[in-house]
Amino acid sequence: MVVPKKRTSISKKRIRINIWKRKGYWAVVKAFSLTKSLSTENSKSFFVQQINNQTLE
Repeated sequence: MVVPKKRTSISKKRIRINIWKRKGYWAVVKAFSLTKSLSTENSKSFFVQQINNQTLE
């Protein structure tokens, strides 16, 4: 016999939504931190190939 599922409480729903939002927030923080370190050339985890303009002239 098919029985409908019980309704999820509002507090559980809010907890799940907040966890989902928090994951997105930390992804943005990490991406911004990486971008900042690459732009200031202080990155220790990435090796960016530098193009030397003097060799092109």
